[in-house]
Amino acid sequence: MKRLTLGIFIGTLVVVLCLGASTALLAKPVKLKAVCFLPKNHPIAAMAPVWVERINTELKDQAYIDYVGGPEVIPGMEQADAVKSGVVDIIFNVTAYFTAMFPEGWAHFMSKYTPTEERTPGGFHDYMVGRFERINMMYLGRWHVMAFYLWTAKPVSRLEDLRGMKMRTASHYDRFMKEMGVIPVTIMHPDVYTALERGTVEGFGWPLLGPREYGWTDTCKYIIDHPFHPPSNGVTLMNLDVWKKFPKDVQSKIIEISTMFDPDMVAHFAKADLREWKEVEKVGVKRIHFPPADAKKYIDIIHRTDWEILTEKVPDLVPELKRVTGF
Repeated sequence: MKRLTLGIFIGTLVVVLCLGASTALLAKPVKLKAVCFLPKNHPIAAMAPVWVERINTELKDQAYIDYVGGPEVIPGMEQADAVKSGVVDIIFNVTAYFTAMFPEGWAHFMSKYTPTEERTPGGFHDYMVGRFERINMMYLGRWHVMAFYLWTAKPVSRLEDLRGMKMRTASHYDRFMKEMGVIPVTIMHPDVYTALERGTVEGFGWPLLGPREYGWTDTCKYIIDHPFHPPSNGVTLMNLDVWKKFPKDVQSKIIEISTMFDPDMVAHFAKADLREWKEVEKVGVKRIHFPPADAKKYIDIIHRTDWEILTEKVPDLVPELKRVTGF
């Protein structure tokens, strides 16, 4: 009888110890790998590590994000495939880099709402959550907002002056540049300085942050101060299978952190742009303003070509996309 009692005690102890070990294992935070389409030290990527730090601080017992780097880890245009397949868990990317996979992402350029307003129930954010789920991604929100500009190496005074000018492009700019008579030239980011220096191109499209640091303003001393696509198209995406493994309370906390992050992110880039205007003016960059009729036509061309792209790619979604973007 004593042997039986001892055996039961030992068996119970083993079970308890095993359960304790399993609980300890489960208590470890889930480690997630994140990458950005830009280098970690890029000024446009400045708020991505802030979001990561907030997640890691507030969810330290449940999740830990290892922000491993930028395009040197996985090329920017391959990152959407990487997060979809689970090679990485989180990306800070731009929808223009994976339009073939997600053509409706072009609408991120066009929203008339702030990121906070986009989170209104039934609005832009909720709509995009549903769309991204179709490609095995969880849409967590935006990680930067900033307007785009065209920069030129020579002064222009009206829209017609852009005709025939060669400009560095990416898929973002191709269509409206052609509509304006600009000749788009695809050049990889690291080669832009040399292309400008050699006269291969006479300008480029880019936000305010970055060109001065790259030295592009050594050649391009003019910026057409009619900003377009002010919300930009930077998106924070998590692999959907990974997202679904988190308990509901952890998911809710990630969404809460992301929601609180939005106004801080917007404020950061607003201040950064104000500082950068002063810096580019110091190096001799001059702002160009078209006559009102030309300025309107300039922006109208961009909006028209945006909707043409969406109408061609996802015609059935256009009415809903116009609703959620405020058009």
